[in-house]
Amino acid sequence: MKNKPQEFYPVALTVAGSDSGGGAGIQADLRTFNAFGVFGCSAITAVTSQNPDEVRRIDPIPAEGVRSQMAAVLDRFQVGCIKTGMLAEQSIVRAVAAELRRRRLPLVVDPVMVATSGAVLLQPDAVDAVSTELLPLADWITPNLPEAELLLGRTLKDEADYSRAAADCASQWNCRCFLKTGHDPRERREAVDYLAMPDGTLFTISSPRIDEHGASHGTGCTLSAALAAELAMREPWKRAVCAAKAFVLGSLAESVAVGKNLEAMYPPEDDYQPLIRLEPVRQAPK
Repeated sequence: MKNKPQEFYPVALTVAGSDSGGGAGIQADLRTFNAFGVFGCSAITAVTSQNPDEVRRIDPIPAEGVRSQMAAVLDRFQVGCIKTGMLAEQSIVRAVAAELRRRRLPLVVDPVMVATSGAVLLQPDAVDAVSTELLPLADWITPNLPEAELLLGRTLKDEADYSRAAADCASQWNCRCFLKTGHDPRERREAVDYLAMPDGTLFTISSPRIDEHGASHGTGCTLSAALAAELAMREPWKRAVCAAKAFVLGSLAESVAVGKNLEAMYPPEDDYQPLIRLEPVRQAPK
């Protein structure tokens, strides 16, 4: 629904890389914003040559070019939430963090480090800059298991490790953490992620596990973009996380064929929120 007189249509800004294959990055973020009824703006950090199977080339944008894109948007648009994704290099991380410190808007950080194909999307010398300069600015962080392992410096093997990791991330960076467990190699009937609050409160958020037929490229980008869209609309956080999880579930369930033996996520037509369970964890990990 379009805005009434004297009201602003909700706006979100994504700061991320361009995915030539369209399944992740800027393309997935803008598609997700649109599906939620949010006007999407963007600052492109890198141009990638990729498809769901491989990343062939990464061409970073100069750091000041990224910051200039952000400033041009934020100086004119009434942005309700910012989401960061692939930042590629230390200089870009620092430039993005510097601009964010000037604005102090709601921020979702998806600490994109390695592609599903194994391609490195964040240079090793940039990891410390993400940890020390970007994550302390975040309201939400959405690491997957490999990213959480890299940030925390330890291996995560089971549910006890996952809940502790989510709690440690929330405590260390004083933010809310949505830990995604899609990289868990064990076969499970449910997709169970972990939410941690800065005060130590913990939740699990669950959905049925979908046989995605190889359409999982871009799930992390899509989830963080959906969360940012909900926050741009000023929705309460519990509704926001459930809507984001449901959107990913639906996008997998209603994937589309985009080539021979190639499926891609696509915004769902049906409502999948009744399939999402958000439950408190009674005992905090130690």
